[in-house]
Amino acid sequence: MTTDAANPMRGATVLITGAARGMGAIYARRAAAEGARAIALWDIDGEEARRLADELSTVGADARAYRVDVSQLDSIREGIAQTRADLGAPSILINNAGIVRGAPFWEHDQVRDTELTMRINTLAPMWLTREVLPDMMADTSRPQRILNIASAAGTLANPNMSVYASSKWALIGWSESMRLELARAGHRHVGVTVFCPSYVSTGMFAGARGPLLTPIMTPEQATDAAWRGMLAAKPVVNKPWTVKFGMALRGVLPTRAWDVIAARVFKVYSSMDHFTGRAGA
Repeated sequence: MTTDAANPMRGATVLITGAARGMGAIYARRAAAEGARAIALWDIDGEEARRLADELSTVGADARAYRVDVSQLDSIREGIAQTRADLGAPSILINNAGIVRGAPFWEHDQVRDTELTMRINTLAPMWLTREVLPDMMADTSRPQRILNIASAAGTLANPNMSVYASSKWALIGWSESMRLELARAGHRHVGVTVFCPSYVSTGMFAGARGPLLTPIMTPEQATDAAWRGMLAAKPVVNKPWTVKFGMALRGVLPTRAWDVIAARVFKVYSSMDHFTGRAGA
């Protein structure tokens, strides 16, 4: 396959974390449909990733499954070494893997909830990107892309999401700083996009209720917005429009005034009151 400057996906080697199901699987299928040369499917569920790889192989994609625990740096390093050996260096990285714990902070177990959330949602994208970024910076023959899946929770505080929100706030700040560093250093062929969606109906946020004027998006709607933003190297993608509106309103109002509006008008602060999460997670 040849490189198409108008479509960085054509001929690319794509690495997707959390690829076995949900939005990760949608990204993988879209990569295959849009002409990716090879697709590395990383997931803690190796068997499910292998099933997806088999599916994609029927449409001619060179898809390989790797069981990788992204909460562990050693596992990431082993995974990227094997991926490079099999498929070459990734030119598109989608940091999609994530977990959520919905409870008051004092109910979080320090290891199972707090540490694991920060490892998977924040440290894993940083660790993995650090492993692949030197190759991306050096390869100017084609556009390189990094898509980091954050959350609207990383833009506005919300009860029962303290650790999850913290992990996504950190992800957003890191993504933006890295983007600026790459541009300053002259590596403008490496595009960094951070995606900040409100609730998506993947099952991960089962029981959550969208705030006023904020419908819960389907996985297809969410991935389409993130995908288009990534290919265009758009720095930040906020979906739906109320995410950016809420950020702007929070920025101009006094904190206590925003608290009243967020709680009583937009119902942001009660959106996680009935959260159950994915069964068996």
